[in-house]
Amino acid sequence: MKAWDRSNTAEQIANHLREELMRGRWTGMMPGQFRLAEELRASRNAVEAALRLLEHEGVLVSQGLGRKRLIASPDPKKARPMRIAILDYEPVPVTEGYTVELQYMLIEAGHVAFFAPKTLIELDMNVSRIRRMVEKTEADAWIVCSASREVLTWFAAQPLPAFALFGRRRGLPIAAAGPDKIPATVAATRALAELGHQRIVMLIRRATRLPKPGVVVRAFLDELKAQGITPGPYNLPDWEENPKALHKRLELLFRITPPTALIADEAPFYVAALQFCTSRGLRVPQDVSLICADPSPAFEWSRPTVAHILWETRPLVRRIVRWAANVSQKKPDLRQTLTQAEFITGGTIGPVARAGRNFKR
Repeated sequence: MKAWDRSNTAEQIANHLREELMRGRWTGMMPGQFRLAEELRASRNAVEAALRLLEHEGVLVSQGLGRKRLIASPDPKKARPMRIAILDYEPVPVTEGYTVELQYMLIEAGHVAFFAPKTLIELDMNVSRIRRMVEKTEADAWIVCSASREVLTWFAAQPLPAFALFGRRRGLPIAAAGPDKIPATVAATRALAELGHQRIVMLIRRATRLPKPGVVVRAFLDELKAQGITPGPYNLPDWEENPKALHKRLELLFRITPPTALIADEAPFYVAALQFCTSRGLRVPQDVSLICADPSPAFEWSRPTVAHILWETRPLVRRIVRWAANVSQKKPDLRQTLTQAEFITGGTIGPVARAGRNFKR
């Protein structure tokens, strides 16, 4: 019997069960956790966690407490290949690796997956321009990454099936997935406040801030208030989404009332903020504490370790592949799933300096 790595037992068991299901070992009902735990020589808690992972992916369907789960794995013979367009936020050379991984997994599942001719940022998140591109693109389904509320509202109203990866999707009738960053964002903000920081600034994209703050941004602002800090535009500055505008905004922030802590929503923003501080002679974390609200493989190589919010991309990719399988069989699938996110305390945050250093222009 296979020995399970305790550091990630649930996911390994889920992978094993998924393979067995694809081989057709079980049909109808999934064996219960007690039988599987005995067969796999694993703890019942690990098996139950694995079954829940498969449930989130749509492979299994819960029948209620104490009842066996239904197997919802599609019959490959009944699935039809689809042309799936991936509408990314930024061009592929600068986009996240998981969208490329998603493309390959969809292709392996038998679909034709491709990136749309233009990205959301190239289309200015403009619904009219997006509509014209969609009408000219031969696709059976769309995957939309990090879109605004207006854009996702439009996709949700179209006859073509669409999946919202991240973005302002909550409450809309559209299949979606993303990390649940609210608890981790609250924990990160609280950690800074407990270290004495009062001037905490979040650098985040406009689509997440406007026209009204999204749930993660609201969680950040609410936690500031809970810590006795009156939130305002200073904590959530506006800036155009390009490197020049970001560095100009940082210069303005540090010119008069320099922040003592920055929360960068994405790894590129974190790197830009770190480079800005280094070029101005500001030490991290002695002068400025830095947190990245996303994970990055580069953080494993960083010293000091980077304080960041950690979440896994694989469950999101698998969820989209399962959605594509359901859609290809004309099965309705509008489920919105959230994956767990965790605040990782790193060496880039520390107590607020008692006396601020001079800002070097």
